[in-house]
Amino acid sequence: MDEVPHVVAVMGRGVVDADAPVVTADDLGLTRGDGCFDSARVVTDDSGVARVVDLDDHLHRLAASARAIGIDTPPDPAWRGLVDDALAAWSTPGEAVLKLVLTRGREWRTSGPTALVTVTHRPPPPAPDPAAPRTVTAVALTRGHPSDAFADAPWLLGGVKTLSYVVNVAAVREARRRGADEVVFTSTDGYALEGPTSALLVSRRGTLTATPTGGTGVLESVTVAAIFAAARADGLATAYELVPVADLLTAEGVWLVSSGRGPVLVTRLDGRPLRTDPDLARRVLRYAGF
Repeated sequence: MDEVPHVVAVMGRGVVDADAPVVTADDLGLTRGDGCFDSARVVTDDSGVARVVDLDDHLHRLAASARAIGIDTPPDPAWRGLVDDALAAWSTPGEAVLKLVLTRGREWRTSGPTALVTVTHRPPPPAPDPAAPRTVTAVALTRGHPSDAFADAPWLLGGVKTLSYVVNVAAVREARRRGADEVVFTSTDGYALEGPTSALLVSRRGTLTATPTGGTGVLESVTVAAIFAAARADGLATAYELVPVADLLTAEGVWLVSSGRGPVLVTRLDGRPLRTDPDLARRVLRYAGF
């Protein structure tokens, strides 16, 4: 089978030409960002057999996002069938990203939700040591609200992976303008929250720490949960707690964590060097399954 860089599968249609239109001009996901999505890692072996890492957890999180915004999502078996269709058309060895996308559907004609799956190749960055952790530099940018802003405001959709990512993309552009790769979002009361497309993981005093969900509005991270489970099995303590921004400068390690890239080590924040323990970084990479 020929290697392909991109596969698209649409609920009710199956795999379609990757260049074919799949949404209408009045789809509310396009015009209003009224929808949700989730992303997972795809690993394909040299024989072309692909598997999705933690698919159950990602489908669960997608369903939770759909419930929060009141969209009727297709049942799990339908999603799994669509994922199987996409993977059957995929054979590019290495790593890729699977996206599950759900919108409210058309605005001017009752058609039900739009649901689709994409698989996109993600070539690894060049590195002298493939087993070494990936690294980024970052800047701290305010989210403009306190760390408990979402506690009494469920309509703000905290912890929901919506399609409305324009602010996140704008934040990354600002980081690039400042000469950095990534962003650590902060609260107005001085805590570090998450990245635009990633969770925040911090090692402090021998404990791996991640931002709590709930009132912070931070999305629950499937990969952080996997790291925590492996770390505890390895004898490391883990905790969900708010970390002051100032503590990032003295932490044993700071990572931005996503399903597609895994844990990426932050080496500088606002131009200031952060601690990077190579042994700890490799352990965290291993805990995440990368």
